[in-house]
Amino acid sequence: MDSSAAIATPPWNLRRPFLTGQFYQEVKVTPGTTEGKGFSVDSSSGTDKVIGCYHATIQELIVIDDLLSALLGIEGRYISIKKVRGKEDAITFQVDASMDLALQEFSKRLFPLCESYILINQFVETRSQFKTGLVNHAFAAALRALLLDYQAMVAQLEHQFRLGKLSIQGLWFYCQPMMGSMQALSLVVKKAAANNCSGSAVLNLLQSQAKAMAGDHIVRSLLEKMSQSASTAYLRILERWVYEGVIEDPYGEFFIAENKSLQKESLTQDYDTKYWQQRYSLKDEIPSFLANAAETILITGKYLNVMRECGHSIQIPVAEKSKLTIAGSNHHYLECIKSAYDFASGELLNLVKNKYDLMGKLQSIKHYLLLDQGDFLVHFMDTAREELMKKPDEISVEKLQSLLDLALRSTAAAADPCHEDLLCCVERTTLLKRLSTLKDLEISRSAPDSNDLEEPLSITGLETFSLNYKVRWPLSLVISRKALTKYQLIFRFLFHCKHVDRQLSGAWQVHQGLRKLDMQGTTVSVSSLLCRNMLKFINSLLHYLTFEASFIPSLGSAVLEPNWHVMLSRLQTAKSIDEVIQYHDFFLDKCLRECLLLSPALLRKVERLKLICLQYAAATQRLITSSLDIADTDTLYNDSPSIEKYKNLKLRTPYQMRRLAPENVTVFESVLTFEKEFTFELHSLGPILSSGSWAEPYMTHLAQWILGVGKDQ
Repeated sequence: MDSSAAIATPPWNLRRPFLTGQFYQEVKVTPGTTEGKGFSVDSSSGTDKVIGCYHATIQELIVIDDLLSALLGIEGRYISIKKVRGKEDAITFQVDASMDLALQEFSKRLFPLCESYILINQFVETRSQFKTGLVNHAFAAALRALLLDYQAMVAQLEHQFRLGKLSIQGLWFYCQPMMGSMQALSLVVKKAAANNCSGSAVLNLLQSQAKAMAGDHIVRSLLEKMSQSASTAYLRILERWVYEGVIEDPYGEFFIAENKSLQKESLTQDYDTKYWQQRYSLKDEIPSFLANAAETILITGKYLNVMRECGHSIQIPVAEKSKLTIAGSNHHYLECIKSAYDFASGELLNLVKNKYDLMGKLQSIKHYLLLDQGDFLVHFMDTAREELMKKPDEISVEKLQSLLDLALRSTAAAADPCHEDLLCCVERTTLLKRLSTLKDLEISRSAPDSNDLEEPLSITGLETFSLNYKVRWPLSLVISRKALTKYQLIFRFLFHCKHVDRQLSGAWQVHQGLRKLDMQGTTVSVSSLLCRNMLKFINSLLHYLTFEASFIPSLGSAVLEPNWHVMLSRLQTAKSIDEVIQYHDFFLDKCLRECLLLSPALLRKVERLKLICLQYAAATQRLITSSLDIADTDTLYNDSPSIEKYKNLKLRTPYQMRRLAPENVTVFESVLTFEKEFTFELHSLGPILSSGSWAEPYMTHLAQWILGVGKDQ
C-alpha cells in the first residue's frame, strides 16, 4: 500500500502538543553558547528568585526535583528544555547559571538520558501512524513497553525522593545503568527518522547497531530483543509467502515485489516476456538475517503461486515449531525455509510432470517440429506442394491447416493425443532475416555482411512455412513463446532441407530411370554425377542435423538426437522447475548453435548451396530432354513412382543430334556451370569450418560429414 493511500492518523497529537512532548520552545544556539548560560526565570515558574540565593542543600533538593521532571521530558523551574532552531530532533538543556557548579555537573551528566527519552518518545508517537508500516508499528510498540519500564523507574526514584532517601549521587547511581541502553536506542531512532526508514531498513539498522555494540552485552541483548519484536510482523508476511505463496504486504515493506502488470498469458504470446523473472522479484533492501536465503524464499513462493494459479490448492504443512514467527536463531529460520522450498519444489515438479504430462508434450513437439516422425510430413508435402509454391501473402493458412490435419489423421501421428495442438503458420521473412531480428540470441558477428538483411526477390511458402504448437499453463513456463520460436527456427531449416532433398530425389529418379539407355558421352551422364553429389551433400547435412546417425558410422554423431537424450537424462534428475527450464533452454541453444543457425557466415553458405541444388533440380527436365526424344516431358515428373514411364524413352537419332547440336552445347555448358558453382561453394566451406573448429568442436564433425562430397568423382 502506498503511504499516501494509508489510513489517516487523527490529528490529536498536533492539536494538543502539551500531551505529547512536542511543546518545547525553539532557541538559536550559537557556537559560543553553553548549556549553563542564558537561563532566565519565567514569571510562570512561580518564583522570582534565582537558584543561587538558596543554600547548597536546598539547591540539591530543587535540582533533583527538576531532574526527575526532565527525565520524563518535562521542564523544571531551573532546568529548561529547548529545541534547536533549524535542526529537527535536536534538543538542548539550559540551567540557571547561578546553580552550584557541582550540581550543574551532575545535571549535565543526566541530560543525555533525558534527551534519549524525549527522542525515543517522539519516535514512538510519529511511527505509530498507519502510513509508517507494520515494522515501525511493532518497533514503536516495543519501545513503548520499554518506556513504561523507564517511567516506572523514574516513579520509584520520585517515591524515594519524597521519602527523603534520594540524593543527587543516588539519582546518578540509579540512572547510570539505563544510560547506555537509552543512548543506543536514541541513536537508532535518530537514524531511522533521518532516513525515513521502514520495513527491511529498520530491521537492518537494528541488526547493524546490535553488532556495533558487541562489547556491551546488556545493550546488545536489548537491541536484539527490539529487532525480534520489530521483525514479528515482517515474519508473518514471510510466513504466508513461503507457506502459501501469497504476499500480504499492505505497506510495501516486504523484500519481494509483485508486478501485477505481467500476466501468465504473456508466456505464450510474447517472445521477450519477463514473466517468470520479473512477476516476483527481489528488492534492493533485504533484511540481513534473511540475505543468504533470499533467493530460496523468492523461488519457494513462486512455486506455490504457480500451483495456486493452476487451481491446485496447496499449503505446506506447518508444525508449531516450524513457524517463522517463533523466536529463534538464524539457523531456525533457514531450516524452516529450506524445508518449505523442498516441499514446494517437489510438489510443483510432480504436478507439471504427472498431471500436465510435460515429457509427453516435449516428445510430441520432437515428433513434429524436430521431424522425429516424418511420415506425416511426406504426406503433407505431397498434398500441399501447390499451395506452398505460392507467395506468402497469397497462401491460405486455413487450407494448409486442413491439409495438415488430413496428413496427421492419415498417418501414425493420429495415435498421438497431442496432434490436435499442432498448427500451421506462414512467416513473412526468410530464415536469415528472422534470425537477425532476435537480439537475445548469441549470433556470431565475426563476419558481417552488408547483404545479411537483403530479402530474395521472390520467396514462397516453402521458405517461410512453419508449425506452431498450443501450450497451456503451467507448461508454458517451460515451453514458452521463446522456446517455441527456437523450435520453429530449427523446423524451418529442416523443412527446407527436406524440400531440397525431395527435389533432388526426383531428379535422381529421372537419371536412374534412364540407365537402360546408353548415356556415355552425353549431357545426361555428366548431369547424373552432379545430381549424385548434390544428393549426397543434402543427405549428409540432414543426417548430421537429425536422428539418423548410422548413415556413416565412422563420422561424428548427429546434432538433435544426442542432445535430446542428454536433455532427457537431465530432466529425469531435475529437482525443481527452474532446473527443467534451464536444461530445456540449454538444449535449444545448443541445437541452434550446432544446426548453424547462430553462425550467419556458415548459414549463408549452406543456403547458397541449397539454392544451387534447387535451381539445378528445376532445370533437370530441360537438361534431360535435350538428349532424349520424349513426346510428353510431363510424364517424367508426375507423382507415379512406377518405372514404366521410362520404357518408351529412346535416344535422339544422329540426324536429330546434329540438328540440335548448338542447343546441346548450351545445355552441357549449363551443367558445367552448375557443377562449377556447386563445387566452389562447397569447397569454400572448408576455411570457415576450419577457422571455427578450435572453438566449436561440432564444426569438425560437420566438416567430416559434408566436405567428403565429390571426392570420389
